Amino acid sequence: MERKARDIGLNVTPPDQVCTDELCPFHGKLPVRGQVIEGTVVSTKMMGSVVVEKEHKRLIKKYERYITKTSRYLAHLPPCIKKKKGDKAVLAECRPISKNISFVVIQ
Repeated sequence: MERKARDIGLNVTPPDQVCTDELCPFHGKLPVRGQVIEGTVVSTKMMGSVVVEKEHKRLIKKYERYITKTSRYLAHLPPCIKKKKGDKAVLAECRPISKNISFVVIQ
């Protein structure tokens, strides 16, 4: 029996592969809500998780210049989504999965 990908309420295409991960928003029961973040995958060394880095500019009023700041997010990577270092990733906020992981990769 093949499981269909469920609609998560965001405008993303579901993955072609099917997985049995309970923490997959498409094939499991993990609901997504809140922030949606786009960034670059920096590390895939953890089992089932990735580190995604997002850059943003911040204005320094005194010098009338912008500086580039980076934020790092730890996210769960379902087995049906394949990502490697340097790929672009879209994250969605979910319930806390572990101490540091509150996001899941959706694209």
